[in-house]
Amino acid sequence: LAQAETHNSLRQVVQGCAVQGSVCSKMAERYLIAGTPAAEGAAVPELAKLKVERNNKLAEEKKAAAAEKSKKRDEERQKLKERTVKYEKEYADTEKELVKLRREAKVNGNFFVEPEAKLLFVVRIVGIIKLSPKPRKVLQLLRLKQLHNGVFLKVNKPILNMLKLVQPYVTYGYPSLKTVRELIYKRGYGKVNKQRIPLSANEIISDALGKDGMHGIEDLVHEIFTVGPKFKQASNFLWPFKLSAPKGGFICKRHGFCEQRGGDWGNREELINDLLSRMN
Repeated sequence: LAQAETHNSLRQVVQGCAVQGSVCSKMAERYLIAGTPAAEGAAVPELAKLKVERNNKLAEEKKAAAAEKSKKRDEERQKLKERTVKYEKEYADTEKELVKLRREAKVNGNFFVEPEAKLLFVVRIVGIIKLSPKPRKVLQLLRLKQLHNGVFLKVNKPILNMLKLVQPYVTYGYPSLKTVRELIYKRGYGKVNKQRIPLSANEIISDALGKDGMHGIEDLVHEIFTVGPKFKQASNFLWPFKLSAPKGGFICKRHGFCEQRGGDWGNREELINDLLSRMN
């Protein structure tokens, strides 16, 4: 009896290895529907026949669903490629137009006024020690709950007034397209069911923001950088960035960036890109 039990357990292990091998060989399929072949000439019980029919039906449904999902994924990927090309052309055209206007102003002896920034990136540079309640609450509303946390914000009057209240505790500026893209690609995490999920696949973005027309990383980058109509949804979907301490360190966090002696807190405008390149 003991030998029979040992033989049965070995046979189960072998079957398990075979099933595992077939699963590994079909990485695209999530679940395996195993067949139940019967020996030739053997009488098959009625329940076994029903089980075989059920498994065959499930296998056909699964095959059709997998094919449909694969086709839909390919279509979305192709559309995303086309949109990415369109976005790149849009960025290039905007930059060319600015260069053209600057040159015209120089030729005519005028000054060219740069367009006002629409996007801010705010980084918290101070911890929680000796922090009064009001700035603490404002930082909490801005989702800057930890040291070296960073968020994208839209430039408007309420946000600028909130930043005035916490100015000695944060530094901020106007990020470039390169900075936005590097931050999202390298340190981008999404908020899915109140959990911090890495943006490892376009399906994560599509499931959360598909209703807003965003199906991939480049859609997200475009919406954030251009501060589009769905900026609020895109920004709230992104978990606050957890940045590293800057390579080379800060100058002096007690003093403002615009002070004569130099410091760190306050508005850096375009110079925020240099700081973020050292923190990313």
